[in-house]
Amino acid sequence: MTPVLRMRNLSKQFVKDDKGIVALRDFSLDVAEGGFVSVLGRSGCGKSTILNLLAGLVPPTSGELFYRDRPISRPRVEVGYLTQSDTLMPWRDVRRNIEMPMEVRKVPAARRRERAGELIERVGLRGFERHYPRELSGGMRRRVSLARMLVGDPETLLMDEPFGALDAQLRSDLQKELLRLWQGSGQTVVFVTHDIEEALLLGDRVVVLGRLGRVVLDEAIDLPRPRDPDEMRVDARFVALHGELTGALREGAR
Repeated sequence: MTPVLRMRNLSKQFVKDDKGIVALRDFSLDVAEGGFVSVLGRSGCGKSTILNLLAGLVPPTSGELFYRDRPISRPRVEVGYLTQSDTLMPWRDVRRNIEMPMEVRKVPAARRRERAGELIERVGLRGFERHYPRELSGGMRRRVSLARMLVGDPETLLMDEPFGALDAQLRSDLQKELLRLWQGSGQTVVFVTHDIEEALLLGDRVVVLGRLGRVVLDEAIDLPRPRDPDEMRVDARFVALHGELTGALREGAR
């Protein structure tokens, strides 16, 4: 089967103060359709750079990357991207922020309101439809961003540590909601995280990165779904995988 995402020998160098800074070197990876790939690594290993390349936001310095065998050179409507930073439009309320991708695609207003309302309910923001980003907590803004990414029903989701700044309970709730929305959808997910437990709870495959995007480990996760965090923590296979990923992260830091 042809992979949805294909990366071959990718390198990315940035220039700062007339000096070249290498963020990624000779990175290759395939992502199969419908898979949930957790990309796990410490800060500075190139995780976010990989997502920016896949999203078509920046070009590689060298190498090739493809979406369904077509070169990636710009953002695509088939790909949704949830970044670490808050990118909500401050002059739009919750509903209109969520509707924005559908406006770009010229979806009729009635359908936009209906679809946005469905997602507002799903992410627990009913009653906040007319609030502006400045009136919301950080966790609530994350939920708006998640709904905005999902509203256009993208084929592929790119997620850059989307729940890292949330409290433990909300993080767990949104992890479960993300899995509920993903399972059976056929969507492909590339989920970047530095948290081993999150990588294991969400992914059906975990790719551990070392410095400059070196692949230290590429492991299929054979834990049954649904995965309850409390039950998984005492599962022998989960514990074994957690130890394996911990060792890979240590190796990648050398």
